[in-house]
Amino acid sequence: MKLKLKNVFLAYFLVSIAGLLYALVQLGQPCDCLPPLRAAAEQLRQKDLRISQLQADLRRPPPAPAQPPEPEALPTIYVVTPTYARLVQKAELVRLSQTLSLVPRLHWLLVEDAEGPTPLVSGLLAASGLLFTHLAVLTPKAQRLREGEPGWVRPRGVEQRNRALDWLRGGGRAVGGEKDPPPPGTRGVVYFADDDNTYSRELFEEMRWTRGVSVWPVGLVGGLRFEGPRVQDGRVVGFHTAWEPNRPFPLDMAGFAVALPLLLAKPHAQFDASAPRGHLESSLLSHLVDPKDLEPRAANCTRVLVWHTRTEKPKMKQEEQLQRQGRGSDPAVEV
Repeated sequence: MKLKLKNVFLAYFLVSIAGLLYALVQLGQPCDCLPPLRAAAEQLRQKDLRISQLQADLRRPPPAPAQPPEPEALPTIYVVTPTYARLVQKAELVRLSQTLSLVPRLHWLLVEDAEGPTPLVSGLLAASGLLFTHLAVLTPKAQRLREGEPGWVRPRGVEQRNRALDWLRGGGRAVGGEKDPPPPGTRGVVYFADDDNTYSRELFEEMRWTRGVSVWPVGLVGGLRFEGPRVQDGRVVGFHTAWEPNRPFPLDMAGFAVALPLLLAKPHAQFDASAPRGHLESSLLSHLVDPKDLEPRAANCTRVLVWHTRTEKPKMKQEEQLQRQGRGSDPAVEV
């Protein structure tokens, strides 16, 4: 037993001596631990550099917000509005003018259904602050609504819209405001805006860059919540409408705009007063564009930005009664 323990101790001693000798030998060898140390130092240096860059970015003032184009660089929107004398005329025109005043680079063509300019409309235009052209043309008697006829029996505003087209083409005479039509090469778009509709300011920016004929939905029209083009893959493939869906262009007057160069290039394109009911818009557009080439706007015609609203006709029974008594409202007060 003593012999065995002695042998174990001797073996342990020899192994220890060998390990010590190996360690002493290794102390004189070059160390291979420098590459990992260098890599770790480089990582720390890169992190310090990134932290310095982030600190510099935080100290740098924020960039100025993108500036919208100068108004002079924008195409002009020519808004054509037929109007006629009635009790709510001034109220309608004030509301519309204040919407239009929010839109840059806009020219209002206001066309009266009258032999000449009326003081009410002339005064309203002068006070509007808008760039405007005042036109006037009387609807022929044969085309005027007769007493008791519903408004849809005869197309309205035909002569007035065509007079505005004549002026844009250099063939009409203005009675007020800007007298000269746009010079050749003018970039612009023409929109037919009745005085009793309701318009979002966004609508005008949607139409501004029209290349041919742009389209969008119109709310509260045709007995529907809205009526307008159906779009697939960015192209007009049909129309959402209930009344005579087979019309060439089943669109409301408020649902399209036409590039000015296109209108000038088609001098015979105008509205036809003899067009069947509901075909007035088609009588113009059929001369300008194929339905497949219409340009959908308003998020591919999924947003309503114009509404076919109508002001209720005021009831004047009390006024009439007072007039019979000689105590009517002062006619010198413009309403």
